[in-house]
Amino acid sequence: MADSSFDIVSKVERQEVDNALNQAAKEISQRYDFKGVGASISWSGDKILMQANSEDRVKAVLDVFQSKLIKRGVSLKALDAGEPQLSGKEYKIFASIKQGISPENAKKVAKLIRDQGPKGVKTQIQGDELRVSSKSRDDLQAVIALLKKQDFDFALQFVNYR
Repeated sequence: MADSSFDIVSKVERQEVDNALNQAAKEISQRYDFKGVGASISWSGDKILMQANSEDRVKAVLDVFQSKLIKRGVSLKALDAGEPQLSGKEYKIFASIKQGISPENAKKVAKLIRDQGPKGVKTQIQGDELRVSSKSRDDLQAVIALLKKQDFDFALQFVNYR
Protein backbone atom coordinates (compact mmCIF):
# COMPACT_ATOMS: atom_id res chain seq x y z
CA MET A 1 0.00 0.00 0.00
CA ALA A 2 1.30 3.48 -0.89
CA ASP A 3 2.01 6.08 1.77
CA SER A 4 -0.66 8.61 2.66
CA SER A 5 0.47 12.19 3.04
CA PHE A 6 -0.51 15.80 3.59
CA ASP A 7 1.25 19.16 3.34
CA ILE A 8 1.62 21.72 6.10
CA VAL A 9 1.56 25.23 4.65
CA SER A 10 1.22 28.78 5.89
CA LYS A 11 -0.69 30.54 3.15
CA VAL A 12 -3.27 33.29 3.23
CA GLU A 13 -5.91 33.76 0.56
CA ARG A 14 -5.08 37.20 -0.89
CA GLN A 15 -8.72 37.72 -1.91
CA GLU A 16 -9.90 37.24 1.69
CA VAL A 17 -7.38 39.85 2.90
CA ASP A 18 -8.54 42.18 0.14
CA ASN A 19 -12.19 41.68 1.14
CA ALA A 20 -11.36 42.32 4.82
CA LEU A 21 -9.46 45.49 3.85
CA ASN A 22 -12.39 46.76 1.76
CA GLN A 23 -14.86 46.03 4.59
CA ALA A 24 -12.60 47.83 7.09
CA ALA A 25 -12.25 50.83 4.75
CA LYS A 26 -16.03 51.02 4.38
CA GLU A 27 -16.59 50.82 8.15
CA ILE A 28 -13.90 53.48 8.79
CA SER A 29 -15.52 55.84 6.27
CA GLN A 30 -18.94 55.43 7.91
CA ARG A 31 -18.14 55.31 11.64
CA TYR A 32 -18.80 58.47 13.66
CA ASP A 33 -15.62 58.23 15.75
CA PHE A 34 -13.48 58.24 12.59
CA LYS A 35 -15.07 61.37 11.08
CA GLY A 36 -12.58 64.17 10.49
CA VAL A 37 -9.49 62.33 11.76
CA GLY A 38 -8.11 61.41 8.34
CA ALA A 39 -8.39 57.70 9.10
CA SER A 40 -7.81 55.38 6.15
CA ILE A 41 -6.62 51.92 5.22
CA SER A 42 -5.31 50.90 1.81
CA TRP A 43 -2.82 48.76 -0.09
CA SER A 44 0.60 50.32 -0.55
CA GLY A 45 2.37 47.94 -2.91
CA ASP A 46 2.26 44.57 -1.17
CA LYS A 47 1.95 46.17 2.29
CA ILE A 48 -1.14 47.52 4.00
CA LEU A 49 -1.03 51.18 5.05
CA MET A 50 -3.19 52.46 7.90
CA GLN A 51 -3.12 56.13 8.80
CA ALA A 52 -4.89 58.62 11.07
CA ASN A 53 -4.10 61.89 12.87
CA SER A 54 -3.48 60.32 16.31
CA GLU A 55 -1.78 57.19 17.61
CA ASP A 56 -4.98 55.95 19.27
CA ARG A 57 -7.00 56.38 16.06
CA VAL A 58 -4.48 54.50 13.90
CA LYS A 59 -4.50 51.67 16.47
CA ALA A 60 -8.31 51.67 16.24
CA VAL A 61 -8.02 51.35 12.43
CA LEU A 62 -5.75 48.32 12.96
CA ASP A 63 -8.28 46.87 15.41
CA VAL A 64 -11.12 47.25 12.88
CA PHE A 65 -8.98 45.56 10.21
CA GLN A 66 -8.08 42.69 12.57
CA SER A 67 -11.75 42.10 13.41
CA LYS A 68 -12.58 41.94 9.69
CA LEU A 69 -9.74 39.44 9.10
CA ILE A 70 -11.10 37.21 11.88
CA LYS A 71 -14.60 37.32 10.39
CA ARG A 72 -13.15 36.28 6.99
CA GLY A 73 -11.32 33.33 8.56
CA VAL A 74 -7.77 34.72 8.19
CA SER A 75 -5.45 33.99 11.11
CA LEU A 76 -4.02 37.07 12.82
CA LYS A 77 -0.70 35.20 13.06
CA ALA A 78 -0.31 35.89 9.34
CA LEU A 79 -0.58 39.66 9.90
CA ASP A 80 2.72 41.37 10.70
CA ALA A 81 1.82 44.89 11.85
CA GLY A 82 4.48 47.41 12.79
CA GLU A 83 4.36 50.09 15.46
CA PRO A 84 2.65 53.45 14.83
CA GLN A 85 5.11 55.94 13.35
CA LEU A 86 4.70 59.70 13.21
CA SER A 87 5.04 60.95 9.65
CA GLY A 88 4.46 64.68 9.38
CA LYS A 89 1.13 65.27 11.13
CA GLU A 90 -0.12 61.72 10.65
CA TYR A 91 0.52 58.42 12.37
CA LYS A 92 1.03 55.43 10.09
CA ILE A 93 1.14 51.68 10.59
CA PHE A 94 2.54 49.42 7.90
CA ALA A 95 1.44 45.80 7.97
CA SER A 96 2.34 42.86 5.78
CA ILE A 97 0.91 39.40 5.28
CA LYS A 98 3.32 36.56 6.06
CA GLN A 99 3.23 33.72 3.53
CA GLY A 100 5.05 30.40 3.67
CA ILE A 101 6.87 28.60 6.47
CA SER A 102 10.44 29.76 7.01
CA PRO A 103 13.13 27.03 7.00
CA GLU A 104 13.72 27.51 10.76
CA ASN A 105 10.00 27.13 11.53
CA ALA A 106 9.75 24.10 9.22
CA LYS A 107 12.64 22.47 11.11
CA LYS A 108 10.92 23.28 14.41
CA VAL A 109 7.67 21.61 13.27
CA ALA A 110 9.54 18.59 11.81
CA LYS A 111 11.46 18.12 15.08
CA LEU A 112 8.22 18.28 17.08
CA ILE A 113 6.66 15.61 14.83
CA ARG A 114 9.77 13.40 15.17
CA ASP A 115 9.89 13.79 18.96
CA GLN A 116 6.20 13.63 19.90
CA GLY A 117 4.46 12.20 16.85
CA PRO A 118 3.74 8.54 16.09
CA LYS A 119 6.62 6.34 14.92
CA GLY A 120 6.88 5.73 11.19
CA VAL A 121 5.85 9.27 10.25
CA LYS A 122 8.26 10.95 7.83
CA THR A 123 8.63 14.68 7.25
CA GLN A 124 10.19 16.41 4.29
CA ILE A 125 10.78 20.15 3.84
CA GLN A 126 9.81 21.30 0.34
CA GLY A 127 10.49 24.99 -0.16
CA ASP A 128 8.07 26.91 2.07
CA GLU A 129 5.95 23.89 2.98
CA LEU A 130 6.37 20.64 4.86
CA ARG A 131 5.21 17.23 3.59
CA VAL A 132 4.23 14.63 6.19
CA SER A 133 3.81 11.02 5.07
CA SER A 134 3.04 7.69 6.72
CA LYS A 135 1.61 4.29 5.86
CA SER A 136 -1.20 4.82 8.38
CA ARG A 137 -3.82 7.54 7.93
CA ASP A 138 -4.52 7.36 11.66
CA ASP A 139 -0.92 8.42 12.32
CA LEU A 140 -1.37 11.42 10.01
CA GLN A 141 -4.52 12.45 11.87
CA ALA A 142 -2.63 12.11 15.15
CA VAL A 143 0.06 14.46 13.76
CA ILE A 144 -2.61 17.01 12.74
CA ALA A 145 -4.16 16.82 16.23
CA LEU A 146 -0.70 17.25 17.81
CA LEU A 147 0.06 20.34 15.70
CA LYS A 148 -3.35 21.92 16.36
CA LYS A 149 -2.67 21.72 20.11
CA GLN A 150 0.66 23.55 19.74
CA ASP A 151 0.80 27.35 19.76
CA PHE A 152 3.17 28.45 17.01
CA ASP A 153 3.80 32.11 16.18
CA PHE A 154 2.77 31.44 12.58
CA ALA A 155 -0.45 30.13 11.01
CA LEU A 156 -0.66 26.52 9.82
CA GLN A 157 -3.01 24.94 7.31
CA PHE A 158 -3.18 21.30 6.30
CA VAL A 159 -3.70 20.65 2.57
CA ASN A 160 -3.42 17.86 -0.03
CA TYR A 161 -4.54 15.15 2.39
CA ARG A 162 -4.38 11.91 0.40
